[in-house]
Amino acid sequence: MRLFVGDDWAEDRHDVEVMDVSGRRLAKARLPEGVAGMARFHTMIGGLVGEDPEDVEVLVGIETDRGPWVAALVASGYTVLAVNPLQAARFRDRLGVSGAKSDAADAHVLADMVRTHAHQLRPVAGDSAQAEAIKVVARTHKTLIWEQTRHTQRLRHALRDYFPAALAAFEDLDAADTLELLAKAPTPAKAARLTTAQITAALKRARRRNVTEKTELVQAALRADHLGQPEVVTSAYAASVQALIAVLTVLNTQIKAMQGQVEAHFGRHPAAEIVTSQPGLGPILGARVLAEFGDDPDRYATAKSRKNYAGTSPITRASGKKKVALARFVHNDRLIDALMAQAQSALLRSPGARAYYDRQKARGAGHNAALRQLANRLVGILHGCLKTGTHYNETTAWSHHTNNIAA
Repeated sequence: MRLFVGDDWAEDRHDVEVMDVSGRRLAKARLPEGVAGMARFHTMIGGLVGEDPEDVEVLVGIETDRGPWVAALVASGYTVLAVNPLQAARFRDRLGVSGAKSDAADAHVLADMVRTHAHQLRPVAGDSAQAEAIKVVARTHKTLIWEQTRHTQRLRHALRDYFPAALAAFEDLDAADTLELLAKAPTPAKAARLTTAQITAALKRARRRNVTEKTELVQAALRADHLGQPEVVTSAYAASVQALIAVLTVLNTQIKAMQGQVEAHFGRHPAAEIVTSQPGLGPILGARVLAEFGDDPDRYATAKSRKNYAGTSPITRASGKKKVALARFVHNDRLIDALMAQAQSALLRSPGARAYYDRQKARGAGHNAALRQLANRLVGILHGCLKTGTHYNETTAWSHHTNNIAA
């Protein structure tokens, strides 16, 4: 016996509908989030199961794959199928074209979708608690870096509008010495009065090299003639820049702190050594890759399925006599970001990776396309290493491509 459950979740409640194999509605309810709601869910399912629960499989369709509610469903033995919201919206259009929508109706759509297409939906992976912890800290670390980049760009735009000398004086706007000096002198007039001793001290605290030479260059740039803004406008810009500097200072501190957390959590995972043996993967990139792939040993049956999830493998569009291979644009952004960074780094660390990239370029592929193909190949190598529990070996990893060229 199989029961099919649609769970339309919100922050504080869940609209749930249960169907049998024929599509007949057996029960529906609106449940609160939390322990009380989960208890009512178990009671509702228990009332439908009867006296022989061992012969019943409960499949739950829900538009998320994380959170305490999903974890509780998995822990209770239900088969939880993560449904992409876009898939659910497309399926809803098949059942009706009026455009009507409600939470209860969405639960019905999810239940019917699980009933008819369970074989095409992805079960929530049974990742270990260690992998989940790595995902939390790795995602936070990367999010802080993205925020640092955004705030640095905002700082650059502000300086360009009223203080172009600062852009000529400082190369790295998010560097500790730059933030220190801009905080002391956020206007062109104050910056021009910075002494050699003040600039030198800031550079030394940031552990810069060639301090004397750099001090002279910074001071000369800050004292050069540039177009400016009226005093009142300059004062307003200076206030906004100081706010951005304060945010960037905190972000820099927290990024370093989270980096330590990522390295600590990742270092305790059993697969850490295998992951970091791959070319281009250190503790930070390796943690991101492991976190986004997860460590459920049964999640990816083949290297192809891992590549498809990664978004590195191409998609094919064929119609009539026309057939083209295109890059996947629907993917896990965090994972593809880490994999492309790995591929870029691998060019300098792996002769096999470099040769593979050069062959793609020789065939007419652009840099991004060749890099994506290299990333796709590296995902396959990682899959093989994880499946067999072996470390990366340069000769073994590229022997197939070398033999093909020799033949």
